[in-house]
Amino acid sequence: MKAVWFETFGNANDVLIYGDQPTPTPAPGEVLVKLAYAGVNPSDVKKRAGAFPNLLDAGLVIPNSDGAGKIVAAGEGVAESRVGETVFVYQGQYGRQLGTTAEYIAINSMRAPKLPDHIDPAIGACIGIPIMTAHRCVFADGDVKDLTLLITGGAGRVGYYAIQWAKNAGAKVIATASNDTDRDLCLTLGADAVVNHRDTDWGTQVLEQTYGQKVDRVVDVEFGANLSEVLKCIRIGGTIATYSSTQVAAPQLPFRDMMFMDLTVRMVIVYAMPETAKTQAVADTFNALDKGWMRHRIAHRVPMNQPALAHELIEQGGFGGCVVIKIDESNGDQ
Repeated sequence: MKAVWFETFGNANDVLIYGDQPTPTPAPGEVLVKLAYAGVNPSDVKKRAGAFPNLLDAGLVIPNSDGAGKIVAAGEGVAESRVGETVFVYQGQYGRQLGTTAEYIAINSMRAPKLPDHIDPAIGACIGIPIMTAHRCVFADGDVKDLTLLITGGAGRVGYYAIQWAKNAGAKVIATASNDTDRDLCLTLGADAVVNHRDTDWGTQVLEQTYGQKVDRVVDVEFGANLSEVLKCIRIGGTIATYSSTQVAAPQLPFRDMMFMDLTVRMVIVYAMPETAKTQAVADTFNALDKGWMRHRIAHRVPMNQPALAHELIEQGGFGGCVVIKIDESNGDQ
């Protein structure tokens, strides 16, 4: 099969190889998926760059954990009726070497849930990390109906879906965005108000939008950089669900202040979510896709034979939407 892999860490253009690898065979409990798209996320890029030094100890790595395609074979113990299903794949390269940037992947059947028949597989490749992370951040601490949620970076890959999950569940949403285009997008998605997180004292601006009522929960894209402003506008007993702290990688916490606010800080990553949470996220996502209320953004569709481009796009940033690698054809539309 055609695949992309790396055998050393480094820059994408230096270490990613496009060529031929053996086609896997599904083991008991696994399905063989012929992939149409792979999704690329920051965690995939960091792994390739060397964030996990032991990753290559077991051999080469086919990168990327998200994807979508069609089941073409079932291993022992998996119902033959699954063959032919269009599915999305998540955790393709978590705790294992061979991810989704390949024509085929053999993976545990539970990591290949069915997609509604009318859904573009490119959208399926955006579920595993962006949509499921957003679901966990919004719902990990219970029902959000009638609560007020602050979603920072509302136009980002996760924030985009978090706004939709929260609004569909009956929450009031205050989002942050850094420019007029992103502000308008957040409002279109359902945000009740938007403040600019590049402004000084934006936490006070959140309170102006809520008429002084502090928010119940925060879904946060930059925990370390945003914490001081978040503490201005979150209520006593509130929860911060955060999935990233890139700008301030090792935040210092004002422990006493946070303790007296009885705050909960929840760190979210799909790989470590409880299986019950994954199952619920998958079920709710299928329902949302089936009913058609969830919106999506594919920013770039990159051909597999240009293996560095997708990773470089994630590193460069500056755009909204997901980056997917087109597996089933030699060209993409970028």
